[in-house]
Amino acid sequence: MKVVSINVGLPRQVLSKDNVVTTGIFKEPVKARVMVRRLNLDGDRQADLSVHGGPDKAVYAYPVEHYDYWRRELPDMDLPFGMFGENLTTEGLLEEAINIGDRFRIGRVELVVTQPRLPCYKLGIKFGRDDMVKRFLASGRTGFYFQVLREGETGAGDEIVRIGRDENNVTVPDITRLYARKNYSGSDRGTLRRAAQLWALPESWRSYFLHRLEKQG
Repeated sequence: MKVVSINVGLPRQVLSKDNVVTTGIFKEPVKARVMVRRLNLDGDRQADLSVHGGPDKAVYAYPVEHYDYWRRELPDMDLPFGMFGENLTTEGLLEEAINIGDRFRIGRVELVVTQPRLPCYKLGIKFGRDDMVKRFLASGRTGFYFQVLREGETGAGDEIVRIGRDENNVTVPDITRLYARKNYSGSDRGTLRRAAQLWALPESWRSYFLHRLEKQG
């Protein structure tokens, strides 16, 4: 497992349907090593901190393996690394093999997986497609967020080492699936209970799942 590309970008204003929108989704690869800090990478910022950024969304990772899928789906589009707004384009680190709460080391940086990415309308702006958010979620190729446990430098080519495995066995796609479903099976409810107790999952997610459990009886 390794980092293929480091991508950063500062918020910019773009025109969307006659409205000016400020967004930080535009990221570009950088060759130099970059300092990873508690809230973001050097040279990177989030625009709307009410829904983006913060300690639980400090670093967004997206698997390079998904780019082949999107090149088939969107053959007329140029898809450079960072196209999905990710800070880290990774290799060998797919959602279904990652538990919420898994810890990783990249160089001297230590990170913990906190949640999948649920995109907002700005992904559609980036791609120039109104259907992009729906297609992104339907694909299951969401990528995932990290919280930074220890700051440090990283760069393209750095090895990614798993240093801790969360024993609750709630994967990144489990969270996305549970969020999208209206009715739960017996096994879903078991996963919901485990998800509601995950220390690494943000409190807003845990509260949401507890509420869904109560409604399901």
